[in-house]
Amino acid sequence: MEILPLTPAIGAEVRGVDLARPLDEATFRGIERAWHAHGVLLFRGQDLTEEDQVRFAGRFGELGQVINKHGGVTLTRHPSVMLVSNIRQDGKPIGALPDGEMLFHSDQCYVERPCMATFLYAIEVPSRGGNTFFANTTLAWETLPAAIKAEVEGKKAMNVYDYAGAPTQRSERLREDAPRYAHPVVRTHPATGRRALFVNRLMTRYIEGVPRPESDRLLAAIFDHQEQRRFVYEHVWRPGDLVLWDNRSTLHARTDFSAAERRLLRRCIVLGERPV
Repeated sequence: MEILPLTPAIGAEVRGVDLARPLDEATFRGIERAWHAHGVLLFRGQDLTEEDQVRFAGRFGELGQVINKHGGVTLTRHPSVMLVSNIRQDGKPIGALPDGEMLFHSDQCYVERPCMATFLYAIEVPSRGGNTFFANTTLAWETLPAAIKAEVEGKKAMNVYDYAGAPTQRSERLREDAPRYAHPVVRTHPATGRRALFVNRLMTRYIEGVPRPESDRLLAAIFDHQEQRRFVYEHVWRPGDLVLWDNRSTLHARTDFSAAERRLLRRCIVLGERPV
């Protein structure tokens, strides 16, 4: 097994591993250590069934369940697996989040126990676009100006996801029943002990206990800081790519792509702990 960094800030490619086969303990622990060190791991050229993907994800912890149902055709069997796709069958979508750009976010940060790990496997990808950006929020916290650190230390922020109304772009008009939860602005990673920002442009609405204009100012400064290219890896998908990322220390976003081309990826998640 080889671990090759993708950028100085975030991400590594893992070579010499076939995820369709059960992993021995030493190999899995090496992958886990690399994941904690790099935040994002890329496995190219994989040929994975849904069962293969679920088996690999289950090595990391308790599998979480899909929260937002896309209301279309269900082609997956496991409750932790969903398709991310713009393909329709008999006029109905087979997957979620079908179209266009998606702002930076952390998966399921709007519930009490957000998922800690996301596994996304590419089956069909467009000829261009639909890339995924990954940002290192640990480095972003460590390089945040001291004045902003002092203002947000110990604070919580409200995260809301209006999946039915604005699933990929920030909207100022939220449904009252959109799920929401307040988490620390900066959290501590339970495995590494390092601290990381835990707010994002898509879902974080305000900092609790701070006047709204001041909250807006602080969040805008944090969003701009943590999305700088020096913290980011841009992944250009190929069929057979499996990407694993840590939602406790990274954010991700998606670039636009042509609606005329098919895009099909399979996602599963592992449940995390309540952030502290």
